[in-house]
Amino acid sequence: MRVVAGKWGGRTIRAPRGASVRPTSDRVREAVFAILGEEVVGSIVLDLFAGTGAMAIESLSRGAAGAVLVESSPTALAALRANLTALGAEGALCLPLDYREAVRRLSAQERTFDLVFLDPPYGKGLVGLSAELLARAGVLAPGAVVVAERASRDPVDAPPPEWRGRSDRLYGDTRITLYDIPEPRGNAPQGGQKQEKR
Repeated sequence: MRVVAGKWGGRTIRAPRGASVRPTSDRVREAVFAILGEEVVGSIVLDLFAGTGAMAIESLSRGAAGAVLVESSPTALAALRANLTALGAEGALCLPLDYREAVRRLSAQERTFDLVFLDPPYGKGLVGLSAELLARAGVLAPGAVVVAERASRDPVDAPPPEWRGRSDRLYGDTRITLYDIPEPRGNAPQGGQKQEKR
């Protein structure tokens, strides 16, 4: 697995052996960042189920200003920290916490994020649960983007009512859904969720 583009383009990202960590494939990452485009530049990123850190690393490689990576598995955390060290990834903070405790801490610190990646273990309904948690915690900046990844066979939970669906796409057994968080005072982006299969 490699960083797709940016200042670390072509560099290797290591993943631990076994099925406990399921890194987002190079193809899917390339597709997600093609949709995001220049929105990544200067953003503050939250990778809530970071695994190897591939999504946050790709963001930093493409010009994100900083990233918080949350991972509770010791095995995944070791690979994540090794990847950040190998790349010399400044501006990256690892939180070795359960996602619920991490969001509580970030909320208490009044941290906000422009770009959030939700890629929890498949089949456990955690995309919906973590989305509701983020919406209540106040950690999403106005105009933020949330990228949710789930198995294509998993049901898509209704998002928090204020979130606007931008894109819903299938890539083999992976489903990627992007949500826009509206700006305040009625400046929310208009849009309906479109579904595309690739």
